[in-house]
Amino acid sequence: MSHPYTCPNCKTNKTRFNLIDQVAHAVKLDPSSGDVVQEYSSGQLDPFHIPYRGPERKVQCGTCGLIEDELVFIKQAEYLKTKQRNG
Repeated sequence: MSHPYTCPNCKTNKTRFNLIDQVAHAVKLDPSSGDVVQEYSSGQLDPFHIPYRGPERKVQCGTCGLIEDELVFIKQAEYLKTKQRNG
């Protein structure tokens, strides 16, 4: 479902955005070299590896460059719409 966005920083941009889809890759790194030692599939994490619980999408304002969770842009648009209705 799509929602209108408004940038919470510049408050004027309602049309130009970069949508950033986040795809997490669970890996185990070598502590000394930083090389990937093991890649985990989504259901095969070891007991000490917490699955990614962050947002699926981030949004960047195409005017001022602010990057935030998608919900922040949606809530700003809802706030301004309510504010306009109430005067």
